Parts: sequence; C-alpha cells; structure tokens
Amino acid sequence: MSTLRFLSIGSSSSGNCYYVGTEHYGFLFDAGVNCRTVRRTLKENNIALENIYGVFITHDHTDHIKYAGVLGEIHNIPIYSTKEIIDGINRNHTTEPKLASSSRLFKKCEPVTIRDFTIQSFPTSHDASDSVGYAISYDGKTLVIATDLGFISKEVADQILKANFLVIETNYDKEMLKNGPYPYNLKQRVNSHTGHLSNEHTAHFLADNWHKNLSHVFLCHISGENNTPELAYQTVSKALTEKQITPKLLIPLPRLTPTEMFILK
Repeated sequence: MSTLRFLSIGSSSSGNCYYVGTEHYGFLFDAGVNCRTVRRTLKENNIALENIYGVFITHDHTDHIKYAGVLGEIHNIPIYSTKEIIDGINRNHTTEPKLASSSRLFKKCEPVTIRDFTIQSFPTSHDASDSVGYAISYDGKTLVIATDLGFISKEVADQILKANFLVIETNYDKEMLKNGPYPYNLKQRVNSHTGHLSNEHTAHFLADNWHKNLSHVFLCHISGENNTPELAYQTVSKALTEKQITPKLLIPLPRLTPTEMFILK
C-alpha cells in the first residue's frame, strides 16, 4: 500500500489549500489558491488534477473557497462540505461559478469513505456560516487538519488525541497582535473564541496533551501581520522542550508558497 503524503500549496489569509493522499491520487482540503498554481504544484509532484477525487472545505471564508467553483464546476471535482458551508460558498461574491452539480453534502461528524480513505469532519469554532476540521484516515494512520478556530474544544481535542500527523493553526503572537496595525475591533475578533488560535494557545495545548502516537506537527495559517514562522516555531518548540517532548517533525508551513511533498511514516 502506498504511503500517506501531505503537501501544503498555500497556508495564509491569501489562500489555503492542502493535498492529502498517496503518490497516485488524493484530495484537496480548501480551495483558496488559484487553480493554475494547484495544477502546477500537483504536476510537479506527479499527480494529475484528474486524480483529485474530492475537495473538502473547512468553512466559507474567501481565503478557503475562492476557487471552489472552478475546481467543482469546470474541472468536475466533487466539492464536499456541510449544507451551511456549501450555501455560504454560493452566497460569496468571489466564488464563480457557483456550486451546483459538483456539491456533495455530508452531515457533520458523518464519515465519508472514498477508496482507501475515510474522511470525518468535526466541529470547530469560527465566525463563518459553519466551520469544521477534518480527520483523514488511511492504512491505520490519521492526519488531522484543525485550522481557523478560536479555541480547542473537546471535539477538536478528541481528534488531536487520535492523530498521528497534525496540521494545526498558529495564527498570531499575542504581543504582535496587541501592538500591531489591526483596528481594535479586528484585534478583538482574532482573539475571540470564534477567531483564531495563537502561538501560545497551540503551544500549551500540545505540551499538555502530547501523546506517543503523534509524530509530525505542521503549523499553519500563520499571519503575515501578527506573527512570523520563526516565532510560531520557537513558541511551540519551547513549550514542547520544557516537557522533554521531541516531535519527529515540527515545521511552520509557508504562507504563500508550496512545500515539498511530505511522506508520512
């Protein structure tokens, strides 16, 4: 059986999109990066766009959905999410064409099985029409994507405690947000329970809840105004080191450029 693979194509407020799959086929999670970049990046890794069997959407903010219509209605890739998120995509003025024949609805927490993969959503707290994370299981291993959430609820924590590989938000540094350029109301929104996770929140949660089966952590959706990749890494790494925890891999994902293809073992 092929080894599970992960690739970040974009991870920021400018556009989010991740590939999870094998060396032959797989899935996209979010559709906020233009299709030309997605196609080129996949091709560079010997994966054809035609071998993407679905796009799973976390929520209906523009940086996660802008190209969902192109992938779904023009390239005929099924777009999976809850009814509330699909409806939100179709209300968003930046998403063209609107989703019609390509939309695939699931109930939250209801598993979707496609070939060798089982993909299960779980609720997250964010100020969108609806918001979910995903646990992707393949060949006895599970990768969890938990992005754009104001806090780590019990439902999110339960999934992280099952993860072998984790993509988790470290959106902002508290001091940089406090002293940064955002207006007060936007700072309040980011720092709220329906906003984003800070470096500190994620670091303390991982240090307090680390488990032996978790080996790889990818830090995602790092703010360009209120954070840096180095600061996100240092904050999480320091908290883990203090608990004598050494991940096999801890890496901040670049905001605007694709990563290498990670072979997850």
